[in-house]
Amino acid sequence: MKTRIIVLLSLFMVIPSLASAAPGFAALTVEPSGSGGETYSVTLQVLAFMTALSLLPAALMMMTSFVRILIVLGILRQALGTQSSPSNQVLIGLALFLSLFIMMPVFDNIYDDAVGPYLEEQIPAEEALQKAAVPLRGFMLAQTRDEDLMLFSDISRSGEFETPDDVPFTLLMPAFVTSELKTAFQIGFLVLIPFLVIDLVVATLLMSMGMMMLSPMIISLPFKIMLFVLIDGWSLIMGTLAASFVV
Repeated sequence: MKTRIIVLLSLFMVIPSLASAAPGFAALTVEPSGSGGETYSVTLQVLAFMTALSLLPAALMMMTSFVRILIVLGILRQALGTQSSPSNQVLIGLALFLSLFIMMPVFDNIYDDAVGPYLEEQIPAEEALQKAAVPLRGFMLAQTRDEDLMLFSDISRSGEFETPDDVPFTLLMPAFVTSELKTAFQIGFLVLIPFLVIDLVVATLLMSMGMMMLSPMIISLPFKIMLFVLIDGWSLIMGTLAASFVV
């Protein structure tokens, strides 16, 4: 027992001396690289990566096809009148995986041009970010209307841009989201019209029969579901949404 106590006391005395003898390292350092740029320490890179992860949900929603798909699916559920079926979780899952399918060519280009060379330490982080922005910028510009770009350019007083590469991300992002909202509601309007016609016909028939106390939604719901199933509605909606993106 005394021997164990002596060993423990010796360890407590030795550990602080070892810790003080170990050379310290700077957690946050920026050193010049051989190519004229700057090399960041691992701690700074991890901090930047964690910050980027916290912004990833917002980037997924605002810089991809997610917004358009989710809005159209929400309008479709409202048009069917099925209340909470499909549930919000199902709609978000459908929008997420369809967005991954649509954005996969863009993600492949980002990995081949930026992420892969950066992981292999062929290019620095700044160059990787610049190369990763090129495919994403091309996708966003292809979906953005010129009038929306001009709108935010006039608001920010940026003037006209000679080439698409001159458009900054701070201006491209709100223009892209505005264009996506416009397109989503245009598609949603076309989806809503057939179901609205069914609701009007059923409501007119019930009024002519004097059944004013009976809700038209109860009668029209089976007909709308039957129509949606007969025309293979889910395949039409998914195919239309995927084809609506110009890549």
